[in-house]
Amino acid sequence: MLFRIQLLFVSLLLLAASSARAQLYSSADFDKKYDGLLHHPGVQIESAEAINNMYNYKFALADKEFRWLRLRYPSHPMPYFLMGMAEWWKIVPNTDVEDYDNRCLALMDTTITLSEELYDKSENKSEPAFFLAAAYSFKARIYSERKKWTKATFAGKNALKYFEQCKGKGDLMPELMFGDGLYNYYAKWIPENYALLKPILMFFPKGNKEQGIKELEKTANNAFYTRVEARYFLLQIYSMENQYDKAYDMSKFMTEQYPDNPFFERYYARSAFVKGRLNEAESISKDILSKIAAGKDGYEGVSGRTAAYILAYINQNFYRNTAEAKKYYQQSIDFALATNSKNAGYYWSSLLGLGRIADAEKNYDQARAYYTEVMDNADHKSAQYLEAKKAVKEGKQSRREERRKRRE
Repeated sequence: MLFRIQLLFVSLLLLAASSARAQLYSSADFDKKYDGLLHHPGVQIESAEAINNMYNYKFALADKEFRWLRLRYPSHPMPYFLMGMAEWWKIVPNTDVEDYDNRCLALMDTTITLSEELYDKSENKSEPAFFLAAAYSFKARIYSERKKWTKATFAGKNALKYFEQCKGKGDLMPELMFGDGLYNYYAKWIPENYALLKPILMFFPKGNKEQGIKELEKTANNAFYTRVEARYFLLQIYSMENQYDKAYDMSKFMTEQYPDNPFFERYYARSAFVKGRLNEAESISKDILSKIAAGKDGYEGVSGRTAAYILAYINQNFYRNTAEAKKYYQQSIDFALATNSKNAGYYWSSLLGLGRIADAEKNYDQARAYYTEVMDNADHKSAQYLEAKKAVKEGKQSRREERRKRRE
């Protein structure tokens, strides 16, 4: 009898929860309590699961929920913005692929149009301004990837303009800090690494890399919609700044949160490898290659060349398994060629690895061919180029000495 009462009680609770969810989205009175959708708890609850699916590369599940939000709020920019973000994350694993550009840009344009309409008729300007800033930011990201600097500059200036309009709004500060952090870091980093862009950046405020990192870290810990985006950039920044401990901790955590996200898993493999956590690096690299073989969304050649190189290096230098090392080095090379990445460090390093093995096996002509390929493609200031050049020079000396000994 007690069990039946408990079962009835649980059933009533579930029914009440279901009814509450239905009321949450059917009651216009409930919507009126919130001045927009960014702080609407019902929207956050529903969008959280969809956003998590998106970051875990379950795009069909995420799209289903985003479309439901679009049906629910047809005149609001949020559903279109989230759908555009999903298209961007399809680009992330290999930013050279342009297949998703047009749809992403179109969705961001729709976001901008609806945000402008909302901005004109709403007393609360901060929410539409936030979506305007965010949509222009994504457009700037795509244009910069395509080296369309004029369009990227125009979009970036618009993003900054609307971010400035949002400032001072306490509710939105964790989200807005993302834009501040991103700007502060890259406004300083870009002229340090791309001298040709310095004239363009003269029209922008000066940046501060250290401040930018701190702002992105605060966003990563406190924001709702921009939290993962901040972590995406922080992973790259930590690697560029040689902060490998932070890169390892964050990439491991993000891979645990989103185990089918190729970007986070690739960074986990890289950072574990750099830190000498070879068992982890090996395990993650094998997982990446198995997902590529299975055709999982987002897993392709860029992740493949990283994973294969790590496995080749481990087999050559720790297991002393030359056959496996050669197999994985060649696989990394094949992935690099498939992604038109002869300018990638993994391509050069894999050729060097095969060259060293060929030298050890006294296959000097083959070794020279590998080293020459490195010299033909690597940056002349890179360690790989210098090693290949040295190896070719030493190889010539070794062959001369061998010929001299044979004549004697």
